[in-house]
Amino acid sequence: MPPLNVHKFTDLSVLVAAIVTALWCAAVVPPAGTPGAAAPAGAANCPDVEVVFARGRLESPGTGVLGNAFINALSSKIGGRSMGTYAVKYPADTEVDVGANDMSRHIQYMVNNCPNTRLVLGGYSLGAAVTDVVLAVPMSAFGFDSPLPDGSDQHIAAVALFGNGSQWVGPITNFNPLYNDRTIELCHGADPICNPADPNTWKENWPQHLASAYVKDGMANQAADFVAGKL
Repeated sequence: MPPLNVHKFTDLSVLVAAIVTALWCAAVVPPAGTPGAAAPAGAANCPDVEVVFARGRLESPGTGVLGNAFINALSSKIGGRSMGTYAVKYPADTEVDVGANDMSRHIQYMVNNCPNTRLVLGGYSLGAAVTDVVLAVPMSAFGFDSPLPDGSDQHIAAVALFGNGSQWVGPITNFNPLYNDRTIELCHGADPICNPADPNTWKENWPQHLASAYVKDGMANQAADFVAGKL
């Protein structure tokens, strides 16, 4: 990625502030969704496509409810191409830096070992914040010590984010325009994490943030349609 200028440093600080705010909010409300099944293991050989997904806060290890739905939907839209998955390994409480380091290191592994695999990055709720850091922070900072090397973006076909707290300050593509045409960010109704609202309405609007609400209203399939078009 190109060096940051002063304006970009300001933008980055705003993004980090938004993520921190979202984390604080997530810490005082219920978990993001119900536990999901673990992600299927990746093939031994390099797949044509791989989804790298970070689950929501306090979901069980794996890709989570929404991640599973998105992966299943995408697998039905890519024809005869093979698809692997990687579930980002992190505690999924408030440790965005741990998740971002794991996601970034896996991307770098795939770039070096499976350069022809088209990568799809995704995240829900806290997992979206993990993906934000990987895409928008080009240097070691805030506990994140594995920034993507220049040229990594050429291996990333698409990005799908759900319930992303950075929406309080704008889409993630504001902070890294390299991904402008290959990113879909979805916010369900009055979801208070990604749709800034009066804090007094958070409790009544919280069901809008649940993974099951995104799945029920077809947003996993909507994102899969978008991503399939980028592969």
